Amino acid sequence: MTDDLFIFAGEVSGDLHGEKLLRELYALYPTLKVRGVGGPRMRALGMECILKMEDFQVMGFIDILSSLPKLVKQFNLVKKDILKNPPKGVVTIDYPGFNLRLAQALQKKNSPAKRIHYICPTVWAWGKGRIPKMEHSLDQLLTILPFEPDLFTKKRLEASYVGHPLISRIQKHPYDPQWNQSYGIESEQQILSLFPGSREKELQRNFPLQLKVAKQLQKDHPGLLIAVSCSDPKFLPFLQKEAKGIPIIQPEHTYELMRASHLALATSGTVTLELALHQVPTVVTFAINPLDVFLAQKIFRIQLPYYALPNILMHGELFPELFGPNLTEEALYRKGTDFMMSECIRSECIEGCRRLKQSLGSQDASQEAARVILSTLQED
Repeated sequence: MTDDLFIFAGEVSGDLHGEKLLRELYALYPTLKVRGVGGPRMRALGMECILKMEDFQVMGFIDILSSLPKLVKQFNLVKKDILKNPPKGVVTIDYPGFNLRLAQALQKKNSPAKRIHYICPTVWAWGKGRIPKMEHSLDQLLTILPFEPDLFTKKRLEASYVGHPLISRIQKHPYDPQWNQSYGIESEQQILSLFPGSREKELQRNFPLQLKVAKQLQKDHPGLLIAVSCSDPKFLPFLQKEAKGIPIIQPEHTYELMRASHLALATSGTVTLELALHQVPTVVTFAINPLDVFLAQKIFRIQLPYYALPNILMHGELFPELFGPNLTEEALYRKGTDFMMSECIRSECIEGCRRLKQSLGSQDASQEAARVILSTLQED
């Protein structure tokens, strides 16, 4: 193999996955040349970027519509770069609205690059019409949920479960036993942790209600300490202003906070699976504006029994979830109180978390993905 890879990551989670993937690719093939679109983590590993990941971040249907002209321009720039300087393979990470269209565009232009997509879009939830399109435009699909390969026709698309990246990330995390000292938290203190989100609008929409309910729970249980997870230092001023006098936990201590938590209130996202793998009883929130609710339910017809990832994986309610109009102060307080007052409810949740972890297996997703990618590139 003499050519390189083009890797595309268009959001924070993609940058995280991309960083781990790049490390494993370089470990297996040290002279591999990589360019593409990535965030600060991928750039720190030396990946040449034609655009930054930060230029692609949008949230919600309304934001996407307003950002459409910019996204179209960026799409054309990425496509032209790949066609002009064809790599051996194109690896797209998550971000399906953009990446699957890119794969289709490259396929129509007869690009010689192998088209590999890492992290399957939620075709099991909505957009099942994507399945035949993916089978036609992709050469390889790497999934991180064990049931996803069975959604595709094996003769049309090679789909492989490579494991979930969080399994190895948590296993390898160097937990700091003294983490709590810098925040003035006692080691045996019972902690109610808040995880308000990784995007600005998520924080603005979810955090005020999470904090209000947390204070109510603290009033009921005076020994309870509230701590807030900060996913990015840029959110620190906002969180400090809203949560005066409450410990704000830096990103590098997120897993330490999870391991020490008695209960969590968390905005829906990858963090809910991280909390499940740490066996933390959690109430999931997701505040979205009424127009987004209407578009999701009536136009895009997203009607699922569950929306939080731990619940989807377990085919049942592991974590109570409060989405859209169901997210009220009363409902959030009631669900939080259940976990605080009922040992039976807590124990059932923790046991469910154990079963969830077992179902995901123990393989290192980044290592396996890197191996499959390099193997695919070497195929005739």
